[in-house]
Amino acid sequence: MNDDTAPIIVELVPLAAPVPTPSAPLGEMPYRSDSWTPDEVRTLRQLFNDDTPLPEISEALGRGLQGVRDKVCTLGLRRHSTRPWGELEDHELIQTYGKESAATIAARLGRSCGAVYTRAAILGISEAAAPPWTPWEDAQLRAGFAADIPTAQVALIIGRPHPGVYSRATKLGIKHASTPKGWTNAEIERAIELAEAGHSYTQIGVILGTEGFSTRTKSSLQALMRRTGQGKGWGRVWMPEEDELLIKAYRDNASLTPLRNRLGRSVFSIRWRAEYLNLRGTHARSKGWRLGPDWSEADEAWLRRDYGKIPTPELARQMGRTRAAIFTRANVLGLVHEGRQRWTPDHLAALRIAHEHGISLTDLAAALGREVGALHKYAGKQGLVFGRRPRRPQPPTLADILNLSEAAKGEGEG
Repeated sequence: MNDDTAPIIVELVPLAAPVPTPSAPLGEMPYRSDSWTPDEVRTLRQLFNDDTPLPEISEALGRGLQGVRDKVCTLGLRRHSTRPWGELEDHELIQTYGKESAATIAARLGRSCGAVYTRAAILGISEAAAPPWTPWEDAQLRAGFAADIPTAQVALIIGRPHPGVYSRATKLGIKHASTPKGWTNAEIERAIELAEAGHSYTQIGVILGTEGFSTRTKSSLQALMRRTGQGKGWGRVWMPEEDELLIKAYRDNASLTPLRNRLGRSVFSIRWRAEYLNLRGTHARSKGWRLGPDWSEADEAWLRRDYGKIPTPELARQMGRTRAAIFTRANVLGLVHEGRQRWTPDHLAALRIAHEHGISLTDLAAALGREVGALHKYAGKQGLVFGRRPRRPQPPTLADILNLSEAAKGEGEG
């Protein structure tokens, strides 16, 4: 179970609105009755940090809502609000999402970028085209890359898709502190896009090679995804918006893979939260928590037909699954690879008898029709150590070994 207790990070470095550069010496400003006083600014900061809704702050200060919003943006204040979303906020989000960055909307609504990004998914809003990046977003990106923070976490902090972070980094000419040697931002961006589309690491490596990048191995891609934080969590608390999106996914029988990518959560975090919310077993699919595709009857029939008859890596490629998924499902179905034998009661008895009567592993392997290495490994798991033993002039058969036990019983009775 994940320990999702870490606080939610809303920004890595503060960045207030830029102060205009004067083009000429400034003259004395006339007094304005609507100017913000130091006491008002302190009150604004206190109420904002206490998660007071902006309309209530406006009423407490006797100022207009837009004026309060402008001052919040000017001061560069940001917070993670746990308040439920209101109709006016949803309406504004629908009207502005995709036209303005999540960072700009978040500052105006007094919420975190992650909350805005997640709420947009709940409302079914998508970005037709990515809005321009703001100076605040660029500042968070630079700080995150320099501090070696996983880029998946940086993406959630600023409310942008994970691949888009690397696209922007390329334009800014920066590289993450832990970028593997020989990898470019463009290549990492494409690899993450393919991973989010559901391709296996083996498939991603091949696709990268066909698109002009280096052909990458499965292990190198696994290492890359670990460094970027793709598919991993970092122990932060769950936001109400995330809970609502998870509930919606179960209610709509939606795939949980896009949800995991959008929230920056691990498989185990999603599974734990679903159980905490009593969602386990309520998904329309019997295995709704699983992030991979379900096994249909046709898939299982295919597996029964070909398992052990063609190489497992090739079967996995044909079925669009990982080798681990093939092995796991075969085990659930009780399938035995043609290259492997089941351990029958006679074979188990022969293993024990051979150990007791000094028969070598080589002779035993020949009698059982097994490989010496596999037999040695299995015997070790049973706590039976054979060591070096001389081979017999006449190798015993399985029946000979089993008869040793009967002969020993006869001698004992005599």
